[in-house]
Amino acid sequence: MPHADRPLAPSRGLTGNPLFRNTWPFAVAVVCVLVGLVLSNVLSGYFVFLAISAVTAAIAILGLGIVTGSAGMIALCQLTFAAVGAWIVALFNLWHVPGGFIVWLIAGGIAAGLVGMLVGLPALRLRGVNLAVVTLGFAAAADVTLVQIQFPGSADSISIDRPAGFTSDKQFFFLSIIVLVVCGLGVFFLQRGRWGASWKAVAFSERGTAAAGQSVQSAKLTAFAVSAALGGISGGLLAGQVQLPFASSFTPLQSLALYVLAIMSGAHLIDMAVFGGILWVLVPELLKRWGIPQDWGFVIFGVLGVQALTSGSNLGQTIRSAIWKRQDRKNASVSAAVLTALPADADEHAEEIRTTTTAVLDPAVLNGEPVLTVEHLTVQFGALKALDDVSFSVPAASIMGLIGPNGAGKSTFVDAISGFLPKHGGRVLLGGRDLAGLSPTRRARLGLRRTFQQDRVPPLLTVGGYVRFVARRRLSAADIDETLAFFGCPPARARLSSVDVGTRRLVEVAAALLSQPRLLILDEPAAGLSHDEHLALAARLRELPERYGTALIIIEHDLDLVRSVCPMLTVLNFGTVLATGPQDEVLANPDVVKAYMGETELLS
Repeated sequence: MPHADRPLAPSRGLTGNPLFRNTWPFAVAVVCVLVGLVLSNVLSGYFVFLAISAVTAAIAILGLGIVTGSAGMIALCQLTFAAVGAWIVALFNLWHVPGGFIVWLIAGGIAAGLVGMLVGLPALRLRGVNLAVVTLGFAAAADVTLVQIQFPGSADSISIDRPAGFTSDKQFFFLSIIVLVVCGLGVFFLQRGRWGASWKAVAFSERGTAAAGQSVQSAKLTAFAVSAALGGISGGLLAGQVQLPFASSFTPLQSLALYVLAIMSGAHLIDMAVFGGILWVLVPELLKRWGIPQDWGFVIFGVLGVQALTSGSNLGQTIRSAIWKRQDRKNASVSAAVLTALPADADEHAEEIRTTTTAVLDPAVLNGEPVLTVEHLTVQFGALKALDDVSFSVPAASIMGLIGPNGAGKSTFVDAISGFLPKHGGRVLLGGRDLAGLSPTRRARLGLRRTFQQDRVPPLLTVGGYVRFVARRRLSAADIDETLAFFGCPPARARLSSVDVGTRRLVEVAAALLSQPRLLILDEPAAGLSHDEHLALAARLRELPERYGTALIIIEHDLDLVRSVCPMLTVLNFGTVLATGPQDEVLANPDVVKAYMGETELLS
């Protein structure tokens, strides 16, 4: 990748150091294990039992944090998955399966994960309240079944054997701490990886997720599977704690209470999942000590959940926002300073960009092989033809502007060629390959990328995390920093939730370019930017074909930007192509001038 002179990215500091990023989670894990060792020796028997309950609840809530907090789906059956894990542990104990309790615990988690994938299948088509009804119905059916058949060995009072060395409550509590730490580490690295990014992306925008080359179905099913597996491990620990599990420990009402705790605490954050587990035990215990029936704990959880849902926030995110406020202001100031500056290697063209009316067309571009060929593309909604026999081609490493009045069919065109409107007439070829029947995800992986008019950048990710997710390839920190700085974006460690919409659009463009697409469609990339930012963006867009080797289609209402960036134009009007070709010829076409009417002065 060619390197251009540019403003330097902000210093990474300790948190940006790769060695620190990779080792601090393990250091925290070691500290937690040591704290658990101390607690297991100083707590009395009763409080040890309560602490085990808090740990098992924390693991279950940690799973809910994935499917609900990260992936944005409603799952009201977490303790049903826990029952699956407990059932497997009880069954393997009854059968004396070799390997002991730890093996049984892992097997219970795997079994629960498989059940979670089956339960997650409706999530591929359902969402919101409908999905909640399905998962709650599954929990109710499982509860009735458990009451009837009970757990293996319970009828004969066959207790579950704890692992050697962890037979006492104090020792088993220490084991549960180790399991919690291992689960926490696993979730931490999953959340930082591609799976975690896909969960957060699909929660914010399924279309944006598919356009980034990520399967929406895979994102949803993996979220359910991992969440259910954690639930199964939680249930297996609970079975080892009580040694004789009963259906009363896994009721739908308790699943609802866990869901509320996950929402209220912000359980996609590991420490807040642990806090939710503590509340799970603390609230009923306090009610008991105050002489209040413990069932009122569900009422308290319900009130907390209503408050969290109506406010649209959670405790964990509120605390973190307060901590990160200063860093967010620093990142915003750095971004604003860089964004309005032209790239250093474009400084000599700055005045030209401000005054030019026509982008220069390289004749060699027209003779190159087309990266996109559209033949007789037709999209019809009932009796209305949104696109009617649209045909044109885009040469490789070129920039074409797609313009037209409102309602001309530009958005329909983009949706059709990117796979979101698969039922259309005609053909779409990417580098000679027919895209017929291919999903948006598959088209994105083949090198056809797009951005959106609406914000599709998931706020729960960092800038760097989003870039890596969209790029779908290994990137060095230097590559990411260079591209972000080129577009005037915040540093990679900045949180997207703290970035304004206009800058998030630039991050979206930068991420798409780092995926090395053959064709990138930019849908109103300058929306939300100031005049100076428009000028800076125009300078950057002109460089993209040479710098990144990609062809561009730019859809933009700002005709000054189009004329300064796009040497070729295609004009749509009422779903038909009015003109396509070199910019000066297209803008001189009487039909184009007539279509724009009030914009005639701009075209003259």
